[in-house]
Amino acid sequence: MARFTRVQVNQSTWEFPDIYEIVRPMGEGSFGQVARMRLLGGQMDDVAMKKLVQPFEREEDAKGAYREIRLLKHMDHRNVISLLHVFHPPLQGNDFQQVYLVTQLMDENLHRFSRSNRISQYQIRYILYQILRGLRYIHSAGVLHRDLKPGNIAINQNMEVRILDFGLARLSSKNMSDYVGTVWYRAPELLFLRDQYTNAIDMWSVGCILAELISGHVLFPGDCYFNQLERLLDIMGSPSEEFISGINMKHSRNYLEKYGYREKRHFPQMFPNADPLALDLMEEMLEMLPENRITADEAINHPFLRDFIEPHHRDEDLAPAYDQNFENMVLPVNCWKELISHEIQNFRPPPFYAEALERSYMQQ
Repeated sequence: MARFTRVQVNQSTWEFPDIYEIVRPMGEGSFGQVARMRLLGGQMDDVAMKKLVQPFEREEDAKGAYREIRLLKHMDHRNVISLLHVFHPPLQGNDFQQVYLVTQLMDENLHRFSRSNRISQYQIRYILYQILRGLRYIHSAGVLHRDLKPGNIAINQNMEVRILDFGLARLSSKNMSDYVGTVWYRAPELLFLRDQYTNAIDMWSVGCILAELISGHVLFPGDCYFNQLERLLDIMGSPSEEFISGINMKHSRNYLEKYGYREKRHFPQMFPNADPLALDLMEEMLEMLPENRITADEAINHPFLRDFIEPHHRDEDLAPAYDQNFENMVLPVNCWKELISHEIQNFRPPPFYAEALERSYMQQ
């Protein structure tokens, strides 16, 4: 049985197997606390360990913790963050209150990377290709990320990219909240409350990210909801009648009628130094009509990115369907806790990490 050690991390008590040692804290927020950890004797790269903050305070928190574990367990792709290890400390009175998740460690997010480095044309293409591969995998599972932005895309110094943070991810369905995603990267069908939305919302976000990689600036930096609408319309122009006809909310239709006509701006003028192929792909991502917007699979095959395609990528980007029936369940905290305990007990680390864990335990 694994022995556990206690360490103070930013005035919080952490309890984890003594085969790990903490390198340094990395950050914290409402989602949890994260630290860089080292697996002793495992001859492994450092990993990221996250302690969930008060996962059982409310039913919503417990369900969210269960959702995060389920999604991370499901993901198995080089461009998507996945679960390496999950555990809870020894029970106290037949109960547990803490949950820890171990994932791949990334150097920084794409926002910081793009602001602190001069990104070459090749790097833009390579980063974008990896984002789209990860997204093609996520979408193939039937999952919408719903919050793609530079801060939720991690990158290493070797240019390895992984999509992070599935806190808002859901299976595509007919009943989903429109108030999702960071407003700067939110698709027009969400902003104008237009019918039901699809995984096309993620592709709009990728188009915004591409524009940001090219220019170094946020494309639609609204400082509030209505300012976001204004910034979008000032660049993308007035929506077509086809787009407007899909808006069921009267106040959204009234807003567009009162706003007045706007011409769409020309991307070559906005991005004079950009590769024309990059702008062509961006145009297809930033298509106002979601049904006409390019998919992740189509974008990967665009001439701007085609050079990176390898024959095995398509098979690697195909994920098994994700079962999300639990989303309709309303349960008390103790029931969610039992489900989480079951997921932890039945988790099997990836083979390479399972071997590293075994070596570490044997050396203790």
